[in-house]
Amino acid sequence: MGFADFASNVGITMLNNWLETRSYIVGYGPSQADVQSFKALKEAPDSKKFPHAARWYKHISSYESEFSSLPGDPSKAYTTYGPEKTETTLNPAKAPANEGVDDDEDVDLFASDDEEDAAAEKLKNERLEEYKKKKAGKDKPAAKSIVTLDVKPWDDETDMKKLEANTRAIEQDGLVWGGSKLVAVGFGIKKLQINLVIEDEKVSLDDLQEKIAEDEDHVQSTDV
Repeated sequence: MGFADFASNVGITMLNNWLETRSYIVGYGPSQADVQSFKALKEAPDSKKFPHAARWYKHISSYESEFSSLPGDPSKAYTTYGPEKTETTLNPAKAPANEGVDDDEDVDLFASDDEEDAAAEKLKNERLEEYKKKKAGKDKPAAKSIVTLDVKPWDDETDMKKLEANTRAIEQDGLVWGGSKLVAVGFGIKKLQINLVIEDEKVSLDDLQEKIAEDEDHVQSTDV
């Protein structure tokens, strides 16, 4: 049961026949079954001899950077997938005569151009739908910015520890406070220089600066 060794034409013929009506080894999307089968091939199948296998190989190669994250069991060998029976039809020119097999059961590995074009168009449409579904269901990584904010006090008598505590007390989804230090600005006055990371879609710097400025007893102004 399953595919034969892909090192032989028999194995690749089985793969080609299997993929004649399928886009993937199993199911309707790429999985570890495709990954293990892909890795078992030493090179891309000959597109003239094995058009369906070659088309599949090219498609699966586009997922190579995502192999480890594809669903399925990576420990299963590729030979566990494929047809339940291992019988396959080799190149008709090399097949033994009088095998007692009905010609209608043979698989034509050399389909006409029209048939190949139709199959290619069908596969193209399937891939397009899969791509749309994948993009629609995949969360986009949040865009983040690293910001250094200057918070200036009124004078040299301002309690800078209290100023910083009030600033850090501002909590908001998408806002992470980082390191800070006091920087001298002259006349004995020091400003608070504090780092933060924000998610651009969730945090507005203008709104954040307004919230900091609400601490009127300590904050004179803020600058980015």
